[in-house]
Amino acid sequence: MSKQKKGLLPELRFPEFEKEPNWPCVQLNAVAKRSTSKNKGEKVSRVLTNSAVGGVVDQRDYFEKDIAVKGNLESYYIVDEGDYVYNPRISSTAPVGPISKNKLGKGVMSPLYTVFRFNSKKNDFFEQFFKSSRWHGYLQTISNSGARHDRMSITSSEFMAMPVPNPGDMEQQKIADCLTSIDELITLHTQKLDALKDHKKGLMQKLFPTEGEAVPKLRFPEFNAKGAWKTYPLGSAGQNLDSKRVPITEKDRVKGNFPYYGASGVIDYVNDYIFDEELLCISEDGANLRARTYPIAFSIAGKTWVNNHAHVIRFEHKSTQTLVENYLNSVSLEDYLTGMAQPKLNRAKLDIIPIPLPSLEERAVIADFLTSLDELISHQASTVENLVKHKKGLIQKLFPVMDEVN
Repeated sequence: MSKQKKGLLPELRFPEFEKEPNWPCVQLNAVAKRSTSKNKGEKVSRVLTNSAVGGVVDQRDYFEKDIAVKGNLESYYIVDEGDYVYNPRISSTAPVGPISKNKLGKGVMSPLYTVFRFNSKKNDFFEQFFKSSRWHGYLQTISNSGARHDRMSITSSEFMAMPVPNPGDMEQQKIADCLTSIDELITLHTQKLDALKDHKKGLMQKLFPTEGEAVPKLRFPEFNAKGAWKTYPLGSAGQNLDSKRVPITEKDRVKGNFPYYGASGVIDYVNDYIFDEELLCISEDGANLRARTYPIAFSIAGKTWVNNHAHVIRFEHKSTQTLVENYLNSVSLEDYLTGMAQPKLNRAKLDIIPIPLPSLEERAVIADFLTSLDELISHQASTVENLVKHKKGLIQKLFPVMDEVN
């Protein structure tokens, strides 16, 4: 692909199309039509939603419950497989709301959404176009600025008048095939990442003794005859450094290069530090203590600052810290939490959490194994992240900026 001037052409164009005419710009309603079939008699009960990250998904899967109530579905739009859906709700990942293609099958969508269908079945080009940000400017221009701050206010007729690029069929397909192949690669590598995480999760249930047991189900052969593991209260397994923590309010923080940690990990960077060694942090409060959407225990190293929302523990041996970190992230801590709306793991409860540990020699072997597995997972996560960045950059160059085109 070679570089082109901006304007009626994308920045990058496949060589075989370099001598083809400039791309025409048409309104969306020239290549697609709104779909306004209402769910009369509530014949369709499958409720779909369009999320900024997952695209079109089952509402029950996305919200973990039904939001739409039976008896209120007659006003919902019927959405067939292959239809496109615009959700006007904005977010950090979808600053003007997402447009997604329905690949799940027939369902119904909230009347707040705009449903439309392309005249041609071959519309993968437009699916990819809507994954770019090249159409955002138009919606930002016509949106009612006095509307709700979390939702774009655009009439259906204004939406369907959106300018879209419409190159020849062969060039459309070439671009769609290129970007779809990257999507498939991202999917495969994401599946591999998920498989590695699941593999580690399964191993964690076997590498540590379960409650009531003294040895794990899986053990490295050289330690099979070494006898039972011992259980220690966390307060005696390491040295608590909570007294050294210092919170800094957001308005008082001075920006710098040193990571500032809270319950969820790095939350800012400041110009000073209070720790300069390898330590273990454990979330002290926050809904995540029950939700487990990020690790409860995480290692920090070097010059760092920690506020009072994460406990800080020093261990004599790095292998002990590795085992404790992995163990705490794999077991339920529900019995040690206080508070309901805002769960808390206070110092007294933290100190009595039982931690099963083998000899130092066995700890070192297990720690090396877990570290190697984490490095493999981290490498795979980086692969996925780099592919996503590559796709994001490429897609911006394969489509023109629509206000320039217009």
